Amino acid sequence: MLELLGFYDELDVRSGQPNGSIRDAVRPVGEPDEAELVAYLDGGHVLLDVMEGGVDVLTGSPHRHSPGCSSLMTDGNWLWRRDFAHYVETHHVALPASFVAHVRGLHYRMPTIAVARFAPHYDETLPLVGWSSAVPWRSTATTLVPEPRAVISKAEFDAATAARERERPAGGWNRPRKARKPPRT
Repeated sequence: MLELLGFYDELDVRSGQPNGSIRDAVRPVGEPDEAELVAYLDGGHVLLDVMEGGVDVLTGSPHRHSPGCSSLMTDGNWLWRRDFAHYVETHHVALPASFVAHVRGLHYRMPTIAVARFAPHYDETLPLVGWSSAVPWRSTATTLVPEPRAVISKAEFDAATAARERERPAGGWNRPRKARKPPRT
């Protein structure tokens, strides 16, 4: 079975999630190598890509992983939601010592996954996190190779959000627009 990261009660409609309450995991400061750990989480293999949007369950604000926040990612040993990296970098949620040791042992590099070894763990774990419809493993790939992908940083997201707020028209977006002039004939 895959180890689970970030499956908190507040992130699901069902209570009794494997990792308990996120409020119990929040810390004032993170690991000394938190940036590298966040980059590792951001670089995980995407197992299920979910098209939805969410907000930070602690602040109610959108964040850089709001689109597709409950998508599932893995490194072959651990399973986490896409937005877990946000909670690590923003709220410094506690990470299991075994996960931190595992990532440091890999020198923060996402491993290639041998599907024959991984698929049974996938099939066993996904129903526990509410994804029984996603089993059995259906991919015909024999290995999952890490693919580089652009992930917006927290600083870039915050700067873009501030810029959007500055561009907001006076009175907000809900104010009715003026009628358009009819086209000239």
